[in-house]
Amino acid sequence: MSTLTGLVAAGLLFYLSICLFMYFKQADLIYFPNSPARELSATPAAVGLEYEDIRLTTADGVRLHAWYVPNRQAKYTLLFSHGNAGNISHRLDSIKIFHELGLSVLIYDYRGYGQSEGKLSEAGTYHDVRAGWHYLVNTLHLSPDQIVLFGRSLGGAMASKLATEVKPCGLILESAFASVPDLAAMLYPFLPTRLLARFQYNNVDHIKHNKAPLLVIHSKGDEMIPWQQGRAIYAAAVSPKSWLDIHGGHNDGFMASYDTYTRGLREFLNQHCFK
Repeated sequence: MSTLTGLVAAGLLFYLSICLFMYFKQADLIYFPNSPARELSATPAAVGLEYEDIRLTTADGVRLHAWYVPNRQAKYTLLFSHGNAGNISHRLDSIKIFHELGLSVLIYDYRGYGQSEGKLSEAGTYHDVRAGWHYLVNTLHLSPDQIVLFGRSLGGAMASKLATEVKPCGLILESAFASVPDLAAMLYPFLPTRLLARFQYNNVDHIKHNKAPLLVIHSKGDEMIPWQQGRAIYAAAVSPKSWLDIHGGHNDGFMASYDTYTRGLREFLNQHCFK
């Protein structure tokens, strides 16, 4: 074997090893339940909010941990699906924002996150968001038009999937991606990511079937999920739909753009829900 042939063979083997790693380790690249830790770091009481510690049971029998944070003056409740790292205790700033906007909040941890039981899977996380919806409708006896679906980052896929099955008063997707294969193709253009993808989380496909008013929020400074991913979701959606540009990074954009962010949320809620 010539030196050149050996180098080519070694390069192909290295490339193949990367492909195999991406295929078999996808779950570890998508879910980060142990970052920074599964332990709860605080509760809503830390930001002056009363809350109820509850357990949800999914259709496949998994027990999930959740908080219900009531707003005594609120008629509407936000079902909060968070991103792929941390747990519900790392979302206190967001919970407080929504509370101040006049909403009660139900926030839950996916299976395998925080104090929730179970093993992570795409189908499983869709069961998880449905469990939150059923709690609001069947236990708290809210009507669908009293519920706002909110998904940030990975959680956008849970919220958009649920919106294909129910009719909330509104759907809000923040810093979400078009789909796992689409995002991977942007981040790893040298790999056949669409062939390797074992997860879909296809917001673009979901949003085509959504009939609720939609607000898409994204920052051009998002270093993890490019702004174009949010634009792809928006382009695929039918009206009524709204777009909100914010600034800042993936994890802090909502705080870095606090005034713009809260004003945009308030305008959307006033137009479509607070009637």
